[in-house]
Amino acid sequence: MDAATLGAIGTIVVGLAAAGAALIGHRGANAASQSGAVLGGYSTLVDNLQEERNALQVKLAEAERLLAAAYAELASERADKAALQGEIATLTAEIGRLRQRIVELGGQPT
Repeated sequence: MDAATLGAIGTIVVGLAAAGAALIGHRGANAASQSGAVLGGYSTLVDNLQEERNALQVKLAEAERLLAAAYAELASERADKAALQGEIATLTAEIGRLRQRIVELGGQPT
């Protein structure tokens, strides 16, 4: 083999090596790019989940506040009902006593 042939073969080998290195480098760049996209997507997802969690915490606090107000109103209404039932019992006893007194006085209770 003469020098020109060896030079041509050397050039071809160097060219193939450079092409192989470029291909490997390109794959590495794609992998890094995809990795960055995955990490960016993960970060966005985490941010979205944190925002949703915060919004739900606000809704939960409002629901708990409304529930406490409803329980307070219910307790007030139960107290009012108990007071009214006590007044009904007192008035019923008074009616019975007055009817008895009417009978004692010789009258006819209606």
